[in-house]
Amino acid sequence: MAAEIVNPRSDSVSDSDSGSVSDSVGDSGSSLDSLDSLDLDPAFALHRGGKMAVRATVPVRDKDDLSLAYTPGVAKVCSAIAEQPELVDDYTWKSSVVAVVTDGTAVLGLGDIGPQASLPVMEGKAILFKQFGGVDAVPIALDCTDADEIVETVVRLAPSFGGVNLEDISAPRCFEIERKLQERLDIPVFHDDQHGTAVVTLAALRNAARLSGRSLGELRAVISGAGAAGVAIAKMLVEAGIGDVAVADRKGVVSADRDDLTPVKRELAEFTNKAGRSGSLEAALAGADVFIGVSGGTVPEAAVASMAPGAFVFAMANPNPEVHPEVAHKYAAVVATGRSDFPNQINNVLAFPGIFAGALQVRASRITEGMKLAAAEALASVVGDDLSAEYVIPSPFDERVAPAVTAAVAAAARAEGVARR
Repeated sequence: MAAEIVNPRSDSVSDSDSGSVSDSVGDSGSSLDSLDSLDLDPAFALHRGGKMAVRATVPVRDKDDLSLAYTPGVAKVCSAIAEQPELVDDYTWKSSVVAVVTDGTAVLGLGDIGPQASLPVMEGKAILFKQFGGVDAVPIALDCTDADEIVETVVRLAPSFGGVNLEDISAPRCFEIERKLQERLDIPVFHDDQHGTAVVTLAALRNAARLSGRSLGELRAVISGAGAAGVAIAKMLVEAGIGDVAVADRKGVVSADRDDLTPVKRELAEFTNKAGRSGSLEAALAGADVFIGVSGGTVPEAAVASMAPGAFVFAMANPNPEVHPEVAHKYAAVVATGRSDFPNQINNVLAFPGIFAGALQVRASRITEGMKLAAAEALASVVGDDLSAEYVIPSPFDERVAPAVTAAVAAAARAEGVARR
């Protein structure tokens, strides 16, 4: 039976897939009164019963409908797919549904809270797919953290899905898991914490540069955080032609002369930091044109003040940006955060629904670098002539966003030879 994942309360979708938990739910022995008291909090009230449901997209009103939707009619379709496996994309929901997969080890700002506690976030991600991209998505929280076990599990689940969105899996395992799944599957595999963040960041930076009359090639950027998002942003900025970018972790700038680098950071050092900077984040910021924060913590005001005139500060940690906007505005020409209560929110929901919609539309075998760059360019173009210091990236609720990204990604997939229709 064809079905559709829906949000039964679709008018309640938030503009962000991030948030925080301020109260903890009691153990399984909690009284009904205790649960009722939780419902006084609107967040708990909205989540009661979950945020998703499944409904049929075909009628089953009488025996004739039943005989077509199920037996005996369904047997014809099954037999045809057995003979021509490619028909599965046309006669099931496979080609239009994404698995949202997590192990619960890096959930929002909450960290390793486990698969069950991650489910509210995965449900939220799924309804954002539907709300903003028209893409069905199913949350799958895995009770394992070993990289190979996760890969094997997803490979076995893959026949049911047209794409896989990896979510909230801690670094550095997330890199290995994504790479191995991309090697073994012929459907798009996309780790949103990496690439969604990078796409939206690049789009905002393109417009900030355009506003200042500069090209990306004239900018020097410093990224705080060498985890999933920081590494992906650095790669995408280099692909897009940034002048130079240095990435700093807890021990300072990632540079080739350090002997404590992980394999991922050694690779990072090979294509970043062309100027050969070393030392602290604060030292690297002196004279820099761009600060991008994806690490948390606080950057001293003196370090922000040392940046080049007309600098851009993208402080994206939630809920506390690395540089508070009030401080950043003293020195920066453009300020962006990850929060919805300030202008220029760097929000992944601007990217992943349209990216998957475009990939699924053409039944792409994977998501390429070119497709991600096309998504960033399309997203930036939505701003158009309305560009200003407080509007370098559109709102998630701008109805032009998803169609623009979808079309650009589909076109790029065809151009790069990964589209199958």
